[in-house]
Amino acid sequence: MVITLTNTKFFEQKIVHLKRYIKQIMNILSALVFTCLMFIAPANALSDEEIIQGFKLTVFGSEIAPIGFQARYVHKFRGEVKFKIHDLASTKRVQEVSRFIKTLETEINGLKTRIVNENERANFNVYVVDRADYVQTVREKIEKRRTAKVPGKCLVKSRFSRAGMIRSDAVIVSDEGEDLFKRCLIEEILQGLGPLNENTSLNKSVFNDTSKHTEFTEFDRIILNMLYDKRIKNGASERSVSKVLDAVLKDTRARLGK
Repeated sequence: MVITLTNTKFFEQKIVHLKRYIKQIMNILSALVFTCLMFIAPANALSDEEIIQGFKLTVFGSEIAPIGFQARYVHKFRGEVKFKIHDLASTKRVQEVSRFIKTLETEINGLKTRIVNENERANFNVYVVDRADYVQTVREKIEKRRTAKVPGKCLVKSRFSRAGMIRSDAVIVSDEGEDLFKRCLIEEILQGLGPLNENTSLNKSVFNDTSKHTEFTEFDRIILNMLYDKRIKNGASERSVSKVLDAVLKDTRARLGK
């Protein structure tokens, strides 16, 4: 009995020490994780300067400029954006396109959208086509010229004035893989809402032909929400907009929790 009690006390002491040791290890691991997060978070976080520069790069100017003229002023839709989907591809995509369009009102504060039927007039046409029909669709439906040059893997062309966006027409290829389809769907529709320019420095954005994003990124969501803020006026110059960008960005971050 004495030997048994002695062994029991011995093991109890070992267990106590082991628990203390485990607790110390856990505290050290927690500290290490916290330290790693301190270094990782700033690297992934979007700075105000980065967002404001991205806003200016995408909103002022146009990737496809009419007659080579770069319009250095704000252009966005004033009222309801009426989408019409022309699903002309062998692989039908109407449900996927509709689903994305229907998310825009909740994702972009101040934007109003609706998908119209065949008998209604649209101000944003989305043509979904096979690659073999891409060039012909652009020439016939958008450029209205048989010999027009057709750039890119997909595109959007917009008409606008200082009063705002008049019309956008996007052509999206359906049959060259899911990644390209999703990329084109998001990029061309978002660009057609107003931020028409692209820049290779925007590595967190779809507004950059060298990036590989296939989703509506946090960066682009902030840009679009800033653009459709009431304080950003159609026809406004970069200089005049710069006066309110800090306040607009602050409110946008608060609203989106970013």
